[in-house]
Amino acid sequence: MVDDERHIVRGPPAPEDLTLGTRSVGELFLKVFRQSPTRVAIIDGVTGREHTYGELLERSLQLAAYLHDHGVGTGDVVAIVSENRVEYPITIVALFLISSSAALFNPGYTSRELTHALTITQPKLVFVSAQARGALYRACRSTKHLTSIINYDAYDRSTSYADCLRRSSRSFRTPSFMPAPVADLAGAVALIVLSSGTTGLPKGVLISQANVMATLANFRYAMEKQGPADRSFVEILPWYHVAGGILMLSVLSANLRKVALAKFEPRTYLRCVERYRPTVLNIVPPIAVFLAKHPMVDEYDMSSVEMITCGAAPLSKEVEELIYARLRTPGLRIRQGYGMSETTQAITFYDSDQPKPGTIGGLRPGQLGKVIDPDTGRALGPHQRGELCFKGSLIMKGYIGAESPIDADGWLHTGDIGYYDEDQDFFIVDRLKELIKYKAFQVPPAELEAVLLSHPEVKDAAVIGVPDDRAGELPRAYVVRKEDSNVSPQELIAFVEQKVSPEKRLRGGLQFIGEIPKTASGKILRRALRDLATSNQSKL
Repeated sequence: MVDDERHIVRGPPAPEDLTLGTRSVGELFLKVFRQSPTRVAIIDGVTGREHTYGELLERSLQLAAYLHDHGVGTGDVVAIVSENRVEYPITIVALFLISSSAALFNPGYTSRELTHALTITQPKLVFVSAQARGALYRACRSTKHLTSIINYDAYDRSTSYADCLRRSSRSFRTPSFMPAPVADLAGAVALIVLSSGTTGLPKGVLISQANVMATLANFRYAMEKQGPADRSFVEILPWYHVAGGILMLSVLSANLRKVALAKFEPRTYLRCVERYRPTVLNIVPPIAVFLAKHPMVDEYDMSSVEMITCGAAPLSKEVEELIYARLRTPGLRIRQGYGMSETTQAITFYDSDQPKPGTIGGLRPGQLGKVIDPDTGRALGPHQRGELCFKGSLIMKGYIGAESPIDADGWLHTGDIGYYDEDQDFFIVDRLKELIKYKAFQVPPAELEAVLLSHPEVKDAAVIGVPDDRAGELPRAYVVRKEDSNVSPQELIAFVEQKVSPEKRLRGGLQFIGEIPKTASGKILRRALRDLATSNQSKL
């Protein structure tokens, strides 16, 4: 089907110099790290220890030389199974320097999940932290291809990260050292990230060096648009996830300062914001809800924050407005982007100074977008809801051993339902597969969740469809109440009923639970809730 060109949305022109005159991602980081060796790159948010760009450069070159001398080279895959720590970016940059691929695994994976990750990515060796060591060793017993494990923390007699640095040759640590050029940036795999697995076992997403180059260029473009301020970040997004990992690399590629935390611990996070006075917070919806509703936030000075960006899942207008009202910081901007593992980073982002609650913004430079009718594939016009599709330099190279969602014309079919307006700003409604089919109506769970979250006694909420013989599916809510709340299911059901059309009422009921199951990036694990609903039904 030939698309109607009127319904193809185009982002701004791509930055002219995507590569900064370099011939590989490794060369780009080498160039950037050499520019400001005394500048602080990463601060450990728990210990306060500072790491300079010169230190990152020295350690990356040491590790690259060790790996090269031990047979790791172009096209080889090396996995990292770790929480956020300074060794993480050092390892990735070291792999870039020798044109190897970094496969990023969740340190919270079970041995079963790690076995799957190892099987599909086939790494030559694995770096692992103490947190993930036990599960990894159990997984390795069920897969035969793995040859070596390097522990970030000393363990028994195994090779440690410190051993690698100590035994490294000086072959790369000369002023004249330069990584070998990469002839085909689009074909060379820089990163392998695992999709969230919300609809099944995770897929291996191949992110090319060209994808990474485009991402870093877009980040520099965004920083330049915001002015010459010395920006800093407090980061808790996990680096094994594409959003956190790409953001970490982007900040380092721009010679900016990052305060890193391995996990979200509310008081530690707020202390870091108060102490280090970051200008930008990158968060996911659960943290947005915390900032909007938790009384602890009022105990800390957050006046340095100029921008809050939120991704991974839609942020409701209600929560966004609650944050504005809560923080009351002059000039504060809350921005949403939209992306997925398959788009390398947020492929849309809202950066206008004019508030437009709910939007995920316009396209990144050099990208194309359209909204299609899920049944006919026809491109739709403004304010018409359909499946979001994207095309451009940010779209992944493909999957490992799985069917690609990229069609013959290069369009990535996201499986998400949304629309764009007359300003070519996009809005996301829900996952195509997560829409609740109530009779002839399609009910978006995100809309009902936003209504529930606007209730003063609701801490968190998720909505799924439960099977019904007559209606097809009925919306059911799972709710986490605030502490000391006595609100009843009937009260919340009535609250929602007052705010939505009849087909969106919670006819499937409402149940209180202790925590909403989510991925590390903040996406609701609706599959786990469906399993809970099935389990409850079987007991009746």
